[in-house]
This record gives sequence, C-alpha cells and structure tokens, in this order.
Amino acid sequence: MTPREANADTAPVRSSIDVPPDLVVGLLGSADENLRALEKILAADLHVRGNALTLSGEPADVALAERVVTELIAIVAGGQQLSPDAIRHSVAMLTGTADESPAEVLTLDILSRRGKTIRPKTLNQKRYVDAIDAHTIVFGIGPAGTGKTYLAMAKAVNALQTKQVTRIILTRPAVEAGERLGFLPGTLSEKIDPYLRPLYDALHDMMDPELIPKLMSTGVIEVAPLGYMRGRTLSDSFIILDEAQNTTGEQMKMFLTRLGFNSKVVVTGDITQVDLPGGANSGLRAAMRILDSVDDIHFAELTSADVVRHRLVSEIVDAYEKAEGGDAMTNRAQRRAGGGRQRR
Repeated sequence: MTPREANADTAPVRSSIDVPPDLVVGLLGSADENLRALEKILAADLHVRGNALTLSGEPADVALAERVVTELIAIVAGGQQLSPDAIRHSVAMLTGTADESPAEVLTLDILSRRGKTIRPKTLNQKRYVDAIDAHTIVFGIGPAGTGKTYLAMAKAVNALQTKQVTRIILTRPAVEAGERLGFLPGTLSEKIDPYLRPLYDALHDMMDPELIPKLMSTGVIEVAPLGYMRGRTLSDSFIILDEAQNTTGEQMKMFLTRLGFNSKVVVTGDITQVDLPGGANSGLRAAMRILDSVDDIHFAELTSADVVRHRLVSEIVDAYEKAEGGDAMTNRAQRRAGGGRQRR
C-alpha cells in the first residue's frame, strides 16, 4: 500500500515555507534540478512562486516535506552546494529510524583546501567519521564508491595538519585481479606504483601537490606495500590499510600488531571483492570474526545506499549482491543503521 492509499481518508492539507531570497537558487538548483528531484521523491505536491514554496497533500506527506525542505534550507545556508544526490540522502535519513539531522550530517567539515571541503554525504559515512575520532582502530567495510578510503585519507591529513600525529602511513597489499607484480615491467618500485596509485591520487586531491614529495622524502608521509610494515612499531602515526580484503590472516595480524602509542589505524575493504589467489581466506573476514568484541575496535559498515559515485554504481552493487547471494552483509549493516546492536 502506498502512502497515498494509506492516507486516503485523511483530508488534504496545505503548508507554505518562505525561503530566504538569497537561498532560493541554491535550494532549487540549476534549471530547477533540485526541485525536480524533490517532486520525484516526495509524495506531497510542491509549487514555487517567488520565494514561497507551497506544499500540499496528505498530512503525513506534507509533514515529511516540511522537514525535508527545512533541512535543505539549513544545508544551503551553511554554504554547501545542494545536489539531487544530497536530496536523496537527506530524504533517506528523515524517513529512516535514526534521529539524525541531514543538515548536521552534510555540513560536517573534515578538510578544506582551495575552496573545496570534504564532508560525509550519508548518515553511515558520518558514523564512520565519528568512529575514527572515537576509536583507536576502525574497520571501514563496504562496496566500491562508499568513500571508505577517501574519508579516512581526509581524516589522516587533518590529523597531520592539526599536529595530532607526526606522520601518515598508507599501505595496501600488492594483490589485484588478474595480474601479479612479476608480470609488470620495470623495477620493484615501478612494479609497486600502480597498486599504490589510488592512494597517491587521494593525497593530491587533499594537499598541495608540490608539498607531497617533500613530506614523502622526510618520511612524514609514507606510501608503501603491506610487506614493508613487517617488524616495525608505528607510533604517533595515522595508518591506513586499504583493500584489506586482499590480506591473508597472517598479514592482517602482522599489520594490526604494528600499532604503537598515540596512533590511529583505519582498515578499509570490501569483502565481496577478494582477489587472493588459490582461494585463500581473507584476513579482513577473519578480523571481523575474531575482533568483534575487542574494546576500542569499531566496525563501520557501509552499504550501496552510501555510494557517492554515479547513481548506477549503487544499482550495480545491488545487482551483483543479489546475483551472488551477498544480501546478508548488506542486511546486517542496514539493521545496525536502523538502531540494531552496535559494535564497539
């Protein structure tokens, strides 16, 4: 039964919201693209005249529309550019069971550079960022495009700039689908570089490119394969292990036990994208089972609803999960987002 059918016996209502004149364009979007997104998502009817936005329909539909528009106005007033994706994420938050304000979620600044500000774009992303602040070790688990690595990198750069740590260490296993290091041309460094390129790209997006080589030459920023971590103790550092689904159990244990004092560790991965040869067990999956009840370790799980790439990426993720029987992971994450048992 649709919301309209459920409320068929309820008298329609009308409500009007006056949008501050300087925020009208930001709210409605270029060529009214945001208004069209609202009309598509909301059950209430929307009409704009001047700076007055009129909402009409069933009481519950109008009430939801009022909350959505009020939050969107607050987001625009906070200086953030509104988009149809932001509107979809805002409506999802307000129709879910969590008592969170989209304006608070979408205006949380993590890092700013040259007019560009990095912020969480979904409720789960904000919970992930908050967990990084609150815990020593955080696992960010979810499909491609959910911002797992990008947000962790932003937190790392922010921690370095605010002198919470003295260095950033970025690492990932040198394992990919369909090729191995030995098949790549060049020296060892040249062979490894393609595996680390996504980390370099994120760094260049967040820092002045001319500064990065200097920081790397002095060891303030280190980008290296996972094997280079063996035998070390990493103190006063922000450490990110990317593509952790491609670690073995031994590698994951080795990495986590590198933790030193005043350090923070973020481990990111997608357990549906394991590329280990010979059917080896993923160290990420093992860690989720073994470390579930360890204090100060948090597992943040993101779903296709948190994908912030092209809309089709989310639909592709859902289609593959359905075809491969991977719904259990998504359902568990969605249950937690809806107020289920929280991991530490």
